[in-house]
Amino acid sequence: MSLNPYLNFDGNTREVALFYASVFGLEEPTILTFGSNPESNIPPGTENLVMHTQLKIAGSTLMFSDNFPGRPFQQGNNFSLAYVSSDKEAIKDAFDKLKQGGKVELELQETTWSPYYGYLTDKYGIGWQFNYES
Repeated sequence: MSLNPYLNFDGNTREVALFYASVFGLEEPTILTFGSNPESNIPPGTENLVMHTQLKIAGSTLMFSDNFPGRPFQQGNNFSLAYVSSDKEAIKDAFDKLKQGGKVELELQETTWSPYYGYLTDKYGIGWQFNYES
């Protein structure tokens, strides 16, 4: 299990991730775009925005994404926590507890990038992403 910071940016995620990769002497990361996901219902012209990329820095994983097209963006609140686990029951249990008093953005479900993924904002305003990783 791991708990990873997930940073969101307003259209410049590719630049940010490549910069951090160069700072820490890492290879260029694999970058998935919103356009590469057939499930994304995105406005035209936003296909090349970054849906997901990540860097392993000093033993930790730092994840990145551009803000989902059409969602409001506020600098300083552009992060969430990604709970990554190979235990589906632990994911479901944490998801169910954190959604109490919060807002579910995406129920736990299979997506093109994960067999079990969900997203919610808890009652304290913190965004949580849940991802099954075998």
